[in-house]
Amino acid sequence: MALTAAVKDELSRLEIRKSSVRKAEVSSMLRFAGGLHIISGRIVIEAEVDLTATARRLRTAIAEVYGHNSEIIVVSGGGLRRGNRYVVRVVRDGESLARQTGLLAARGRPVRGLPSVVVNGPAADAEAVWRGAFLAHGSLTEPGRSSSLEVTCPGPEAALALVGAARRLGIAAKARGVRGVDRVVIRDGDTIAALLTRMGAHDALMVWEERRMRKEVRATANRLANFDDANLRRSAQAAVAAGARVERALEILGEDVPEHLRYAGELRVAHKQASLDELGRLADPAMTKDAIAGRIRRLLAMADKRAAELGIPGTEASVTPEMLEG
Repeated sequence: MALTAAVKDELSRLEIRKSSVRKAEVSSMLRFAGGLHIISGRIVIEAEVDLTATARRLRTAIAEVYGHNSEIIVVSGGGLRRGNRYVVRVVRDGESLARQTGLLAARGRPVRGLPSVVVNGPAADAEAVWRGAFLAHGSLTEPGRSSSLEVTCPGPEAALALVGAARRLGIAAKARGVRGVDRVVIRDGDTIAALLTRMGAHDALMVWEERRMRKEVRATANRLANFDDANLRRSAQAAVAAGARVERALEILGEDVPEHLRYAGELRVAHKQASLDELGRLADPAMTKDAIAGRIRRLLAMADKRAAELGIPGTEASVTPEMLEG
């Protein structure tokens, strides 16, 4: 599965219970994927997405959070568009939903950016804004020199609102106009990883980080063929950084870590340059890549939660700038 589809599939299955967070996500999805139309004098909302799981998530949220019915229409691909598209349409309660989600202002004028209640909300709402925007019109390319996480925006106001939401999360994003299309772009690998974490795409992050490390190792091997000793040291530093978070997690949890999570963590620390597939084969009994990734993810999440409760640095604090220097 392509990285973009993998992230969207995971985000579409992410369970969110807090009502205000779900409202922020719906507002963002409708803003970045949808539009208001006047049909027979009635306001109709349509939001077009590229995955059926995303369409189902939006439809469910509209029903559960706002109590409005909607329908999903499948649009077959053709021309430059490959694959089906899915349109979530709200007809009967379109105007009511538009006002509730902030697409319409009090006087009935369309809101070009995001509603103020979402823009000024807490960090969880900012995460939901990015999650909704990515589900609507986001893309993630393979890690490497040209890696990027991008969101196509309906206008400059929405792009600036998305940049502001990233800033509230401590993440640097840039708004750019390319050939008349507004985009918000993140190119730094560490920043992309941080945003994937904040959005809730933990499994996709593990895959992206693994591919990122493989590319770094491959690049290092190519440079070593030209006797580049400096890059050999960089490869070693990257290996140290990869295992640092797991080491910190084991330190935070101490004796409270479940044995199966401890075993996966100790494998990661002992074989820092091994892929998830290789770690699974090294386990006794052998495990799948998904199983080993899931255990490491739960170990890190448990440690970060415990660190937050204790008011101490989490697992990312163990990754120092020296580990990442080339």
